[in-house]
Amino acid sequence: MQLHDLAPAPGSLKKRKRVGRGPGSGRGKTATRGQDGQKSRSGGGKGAGFEGGQTPLARRLPKLPGFRAINRVVSVPVNVERLEVYFTDGDIVDGDTLVAKGIIKNNGLLVKVLGQGTLTKSLTVRVAGVSASARAKIVAAGGKVEAPC
Repeated sequence: MQLHDLAPAPGSLKKRKRVGRGPGSGRGKTATRGQDGQKSRSGGGKGAGFEGGQTPLARRLPKLPGFRAINRVVSVPVNVERLEVYFTDGDIVDGDTLVAKGIIKNNGLLVKVLGQGTLTKSLTVRVAGVSASARAKIVAAGGKVEAPC
């Protein structure tokens, strides 16, 4: 017995269906794909994510998470605890002095003073916005909040 004599047991293997090998094969011409249509073409069929003409899920969902309003107003938060550290009694807090002390980068930014921390110095605050808690702390320390807020 030699290597070329080896064969599987009779009936153990089924022959592979060879389609599109000419009319004599019994599976020529249409190659078992039927007559016409999308699935009979090369590369035919529906792609991954196809939902029968309905807009696919990947296109129904937003591209990026979240929502950002086009007319939003972004302000730089500055807490009263930072005013306590950087300013002395009787100082004026506005865009120019905040830039001079290095608290904000430039004077064109809208600044809102928030109420985190304590304030013991009497300051005059002239910024774009002041929260209610910050306003209460500034007034309680003897300071005042002026326009434009």
